[in-house]
Amino acid sequence: MNAPSLSCRGLVRYFGGLKATDGVSLDIAPGELHAIIGPNGAGKTTLINLLTGELASHGGSIRIGRDDVTGQPVQRRVELGLLRSYQITSVFDAFTVGENICLAARRRQGVGWAVWKPLTAYEDIMRVARGVMADCRLLEAEHELAANLAYGQRRQLEIAMALAAEPRLLLLDEPMAGMSAAEGAAAIELLQGLKGKYTILLIEHDMNAVFALADRISVLVYGSVVATGTAEEIRNHPQVRQAYLGDDDDA
Repeated sequence: MNAPSLSCRGLVRYFGGLKATDGVSLDIAPGELHAIIGPNGAGKTTLINLLTGELASHGGSIRIGRDDVTGQPVQRRVELGLLRSYQITSVFDAFTVGENICLAARRRQGVGWAVWKPLTAYEDIMRVARGVMADCRLLEAEHELAANLAYGQRRQLEIAMALAAEPRLLLLDEPMAGMSAAEGAAAIELLQGLKGKYTILLIEHDMNAVFALADRISVLVYGSVVATGTAEEIRNHPQVRQAYLGDDDDA
């Protein structure tokens, strides 16, 4: 059996007397799109910061694949393939879409860059960049300056840059925040196209997006995972309906 791409057991984090995460255990399978939902104050941000190493836990363990990264710094987790999108996505407005993605791919591969040699001359980098642009539906915008992109396209570029770093697991923290309805629909379609090709941990408030995209969903309430299951199982879970989705029959 393949090891989970990411797993944690009994994660605990205190802020003074407040237990922000209370024994959280998760397994994210290779190729899975796993969503984490929960009401405001449920501990989602704390959990993400624990997984990425931006916060130290007060108890529990974290593994990336078969590697125990409990207590390891952010950079070690990045080296093992755990990427939170903003860790790689510094978009350069004066560069084209293609150039931005090539720069992200170059950083991951550790290729030196001569200022007199165009990025298109690096075959390995271009292969990765073109594949990512195809996955993220940006091939037609390859030569467009990032500064000229609409908001939704810019978010697509951020995801593409993260994917160019070839993560083992990509953590997307509210990728549809601030999008219009049309942009949100396009983002859902984009993420549906990425399912199975990449392992993705998604934190998102848009419940329509979560139910449309997730293979499995974990629900956090007061720092604890109260349920994990398919979209249908989560929709019909009585504790979830009460704590997060509401009690009416249309929830």
